Amino acid sequence: MVQRTLKVRWREGNDIRLLHNGGEFFPALIRAIENARRSVHLETYIFNLDETGRRVVDALGRAQARGVKVRVVLDGFGCNETAFDVCDLLGKSGIRHRIYRPEPTGLRQAAINLRRLRRMHRKTCVVDGVVGFVGGINILDDFEDVPNDGKGPRPRFDFAVEMRGPVVDDLVHAQSALWLRMGWRGPDGGMGFYRRFQQWGERLLKRREARHVPAANGMRAALVLRDNLRHRQRIEEAYLAAISLARRDILIANAYFFPGRRLRKALRKAARRGVKVRLFLQGRAEYAMQYRACRYMYNDLLADGMEIHEYMASYLHAKVAVMDDYAMVGSSNLDPFSLLLAREANVFVDHAGFAADLKSALESEMQADAQVVTEEHLKKRNVLERLLDAFSYGMLRFGVALTGKSSQY
Repeated sequence: MVQRTLKVRWREGNDIRLLHNGGEFFPALIRAIENARRSVHLETYIFNLDETGRRVVDALGRAQARGVKVRVVLDGFGCNETAFDVCDLLGKSGIRHRIYRPEPTGLRQAAINLRRLRRMHRKTCVVDGVVGFVGGINILDDFEDVPNDGKGPRPRFDFAVEMRGPVVDDLVHAQSALWLRMGWRGPDGGMGFYRRFQQWGERLLKRREARHVPAANGMRAALVLRDNLRHRQRIEEAYLAAISLARRDILIANAYFFPGRRLRKALRKAARRGVKVRLFLQGRAEYAMQYRACRYMYNDLLADGMEIHEYMASYLHAKVAVMDDYAMVGSSNLDPFSLLLAREANVFVDHAGFAADLKSALESEMQADAQVVTEEHLKKRNVLERLLDAFSYGMLRFGVALTGKSSQY
């Protein structure tokens, strides 16, 4: 059997802390911003002005007031309903901000343009070039618009990481590249400038690496990006390689699970060679079409020897995985939007202790608040449910075909 190799830029000597849900993420993020002395650069797909969002805005404003250089990037689609208000508040504090691909207005909203699907879906922050955050958590309160079955609302299930070490340099470079490209868009869309910046940035990174002393007993980690330029398949390739290397256990928690042919084949091969393959997926539909399209594949996934667990307490928004001693945490779902269109950022960690911690957190929720999907469970679906699942699957396949990537799905 031919094994894939992990073609990522590993960084040694990192200190990485797993953050579970907004309850751990937002205090850590705000604390880092409050301690900032030179710079804060925040990117987010959604920035909601709920209580949590306003706390983040206030922390950014205080940082700006004491002389910290603060920059914020919002996605035009994810923040479509809030961008004006968020930018107004940021502007009043003197905070520089940019919107990635603002949504068109007026009659242009009705125009069909596939480029509008290319979103900035990553959620990252770097403070003073030293502390970095990457994950799936938007600037959105855990309890905003979550289901309540009468027992009281439960928070969205999600993860992020707080990082210190050489891997943060790669995140600084990725943020700076996008910020400058957004500000220097010429007739070529800024491509020429962007390429020159990439070359300059790589030289700068090498100089910084030469000065950096990795922390003793630190973790080996890599920042894995996805964009529509140089990193079109980096996240998928990292998953494929780690899955092919797995010998004991694969546990994937994904909000929107609609993998392409290569990922499904890799998971099937892993299950057939004796690897325990578990999928931890949404049991409550935040977006009905994606949820139902995923359910349409359940029979095949079970037949391929995988276990399926559905999270029932609230919305599962996580995009994480454990493959033996490797762990993945980030913004990328295993679906066409993330793997074919969006800008994403994941952190890939090669550390048995970190992988064990993430696995333990996932298994704890699976045991307490998930239901196991079986063939008997699927047979209980009525005809209407099956038709809706099939229709949703077909519509997503049609959407992929519009991108010209139907052969991958």
